[in-house]
Amino acid sequence: MNAPAALLAVRWLVWDTFRQAQASAIFWAMLVVSGLCIALCATVSTPGLPLTPAGETPWRVPVGDKADPKKAEARDVEEVDGEIRLLFGAVKVKWYKYREDAVRLLQLVLAAGIADVGGLLLALIWTAGFLPGFLEPAAATVLLAKPAPRWSLLAGKYIGVLCLVLFQASVFIGGTWLALACRTGVWDARYLLAVPLLLLHFAVFYSFSCLLAVWTRSTIVSIFGSLLFWAACWGMNYGRHAHLYYSPDVAAGLSGGLELGYWILPKPADLLYALGQAVGAHDDLPAHAELAALEAKGWLSLPASALSSLVFAAAMLAAAAYELTHADY
Repeated sequence: MNAPAALLAVRWLVWDTFRQAQASAIFWAMLVVSGLCIALCATVSTPGLPLTPAGETPWRVPVGDKADPKKAEARDVEEVDGEIRLLFGAVKVKWYKYREDAVRLLQLVLAAGIADVGGLLLALIWTAGFLPGFLEPAAATVLLAKPAPRWSLLAGKYIGVLCLVLFQASVFIGGTWLALACRTGVWDARYLLAVPLLLLHFAVFYSFSCLLAVWTRSTIVSIFGSLLFWAACWGMNYGRHAHLYYSPDVAAGLSGGLELGYWILPKPADLLYALGQAVGAHDDLPAHAELAALEAKGWLSLPASALSSLVFAAAMLAAAAYELTHADY
């Protein structure tokens, strides 16, 4: 088959993946979750929280017993005392920073907590059955695409799933950004960078799911294998950083399996830290101080982490394509 015909097969498979996804209840459930989060953002208000002054940002000091008002006035420190209100004021949280900080914190919770962790795991579970069912010898889609190269079957399904995740992430991030901006007046477009970062995170781990699907043709193995692999990568990633951080006498290049495993495997903790930096709220991440210290010492490089994770994804897809090419149907 020539290249244009193969690309046509890939395009058809991408569309077929969308059609298959729309028949799934999870597709609509994820849209409902996005709608609920967007609706929640539409109830946010920030009374008493000023915008960050133009130019040099002054100190932000809590009022009351946490700061001396006279000293604050002498040092030209601006006091901020306001609230973050959710559900039209039903939930109130005291806040002593500027309005942008409050919005970035909410965006971090949405992007990192809901979309990156919860959304990623749900998407892995949801999409784990796409390839095993597609690769059944009796499946109509496989029979129709038999003349196409087998690698194009895998490419079409993989790209189709990524397009699905891109659509869901765009609805979630774009909708919550617009709702928060309209309610608070904070139009910080950095939050939109969460879309490509979420897609990158999913693409890396879905490549491993594809390999399991082609190798075993089992949805159950693809689901549990992907989730266990994700947890193992988190342990390897954070374990390496914790070892470096709490052992300052250790050289930058760790010897042994820990450093080797860190560079070979995907790095979800690094990608989460990159997400926090993208939205400007990395200071609010629990492990910010640890990761920032490693980054300052040159022991953590986010571009290198992303690149090595992409190399891993490419290797998994190449292995899956090889297995599919030599599989007996």
